[in-house]
Amino acid sequence: MMTIEFIARIFVAAVLGGLIGLEREYREKAAGLRTHFLVALGSALFMIISAYGFEGVLKDENMRLDVSRIAAQVVSGIGFIGAGTIIFQKNAVHGLTTAAGVWVTAAIGLACGAGLYVLSLVATVLVLVGMEAFNYVLRRLDRSKEGGTEHGNEAEDGSEDGAV
Repeated sequence: MMTIEFIARIFVAAVLGGLIGLEREYREKAAGLRTHFLVALGSALFMIISAYGFEGVLKDENMRLDVSRIAAQVVSGIGFIGAGTIIFQKNAVHGLTTAAGVWVTAAIGLACGAGLYVLSLVATVLVLVGMEAFNYVLRRLDRSKEGGTEHGNEAEDGSEDGAV
């Protein structure tokens, strides 16, 4: 039955979004576990609704629905949420990484909603590697550049450009 498959899709999306959110929560960023969990779950649900929610609505067999329309609107809507996480203060932009994380979490949710589990899992792993491993590398580079001392203007997440 498709209902079980749909439940699996939103469940996997929520778990994968939650994993990304845990990393953001650990770093004490504005968008954490709950935000990423909800964005992924909602995106998956929108994708399922877009692809399957209107079956039987059309009377004309020659008409087809464009399942990408709702997905495209999710991308636009997530841009609005991401913009809310970006702050400009003291001549530095903060929140870009968090905004990008919310954006990619929505994409992962859409992929789960489409049933692309392996792609969603690989994307989640790459996001976590990007957040953690690159943070480590950037901190190491910054320390070596500064001669082993902490850089006074380093962003909280260790990135050298101040992006959060």
